[in-house]
Amino acid sequence: MSDFSDKARAAEQALRHVFPPTPLQRNDHLCARFGADIWLKREDLSPVRSYKIRGAFNAMRKVLAERPDQGVFVCASAGNHAQGVAYVCRHFGVRGVIFMPVTTPQQKIDKTRTFGGENIEIRLTGDYFDDTLASAQAYCAQVGAHFLSPFDDADVIEGQASVAVEIMDALNQAPDLVILPVGGGGLAAGVVSYLRAAAPETAFVFVEPAGGASLSAAVAAGAPVTLPRVDTFVDGAAVARIGEQTFARLAGSVAAGDVLLAPEDRICATMLEMLNVEGIVLEPAGALAVDVLPALAERIPGKSVVCVTSGGNFDFERLPEVKERAQRYSGVKKYFILRLPQRPGALRDFLDLLGPEDDIARFEYLKKSARNFGSVLIGIETKQAENFPALFARLDAGGFVYRDITEDATLAEFLI
Repeated sequence: MSDFSDKARAAEQALRHVFPPTPLQRNDHLCARFGADIWLKREDLSPVRSYKIRGAFNAMRKVLAERPDQGVFVCASAGNHAQGVAYVCRHFGVRGVIFMPVTTPQQKIDKTRTFGGENIEIRLTGDYFDDTLASAQAYCAQVGAHFLSPFDDADVIEGQASVAVEIMDALNQAPDLVILPVGGGGLAAGVVSYLRAAAPETAFVFVEPAGGASLSAAVAAGAPVTLPRVDTFVDGAAVARIGEQTFARLAGSVAAGDVLLAPEDRICATMLEMLNVEGIVLEPAGALAVDVLPALAERIPGKSVVCVTSGGNFDFERLPEVKERAQRYSGVKKYFILRLPQRPGALRDFLDLLGPEDDIARFEYLKKSARNFGSVLIGIETKQAENFPALFARLDAGGFVYRDITEDATLAEFLI
């Protein structure tokens, strides 16, 4: 065993004072669909519904072993890391100060406060995370607190590696493939570092959101780079720059073909499938590993595959948005602007062209674009995507002028 492996196993053993191993569950639905032996490592079932508690616990454990009088621990986070740090502060009976952006949803603030209780203080500062982080680090310097990094820290990486220890203990053999979500890289770096020694024959696939492909950028450049823009929908993995330490551990194990991108709308479809079919609640980042299975369909038949479902902190107030994006991705919902003649019977003529499976989900007059015409925003839901070409053909034959804006990000942002 390597020194890292010994430390990862020590972290896993220490975690047993906090919670039992998260389940490794064979998923019959996915096994049947892909002809593979597919297992879900259910990190969404940890005490804080994500793996982040592991790294926070291990880092705090090691600091307190060296400095039992360490007075304050600090983190900057709007999500799972904050909740993990809060839980561990209460476990060790130490004080924690958690900096969160002012824009953090109240649900996440409340959950963090619940986990930490009287041991934590929450400070809301900054509209953007970079401002929050700067405030947290300035506070650390001012009061001599210890900053708990969400991923770019050796002790955090060791803690996340406990996921791999549990996988091996549960399977009693090496899986053929492990699919890992990637944000800052702490989970992936820990799991890969442990399995390179414990299961050298195991292959890896890394998944990151299309709107936050920091690992892909780092692999292409040979070093971490900062993305100019990040889509924050997959908030648990939308990171502008992968960690220096995490990328150093991953660099030797990642080729460009090993990193897959998951479009945000497709992730929504995966989340709904897992909820409706399996009753499993996953946050966007937690669904990443499952989301890419169709892209691996020709590679995995007959193989043993572990998907790490990294988190389940999903706010159900977002469910309408998730459903909307999933429908648009699967092609069963479209929006278009219709140029409707301003004459009696024009609307009836349009309605008569709808098929038996077509349903109007949105109808809104935008303006009269000319004396005899008006612009109407139309949203149509149907049972199967194949219905739309036939509908559009009927509209063309009927002389209606329309523009499909479903994929127009700018217009969709303002109108939908």
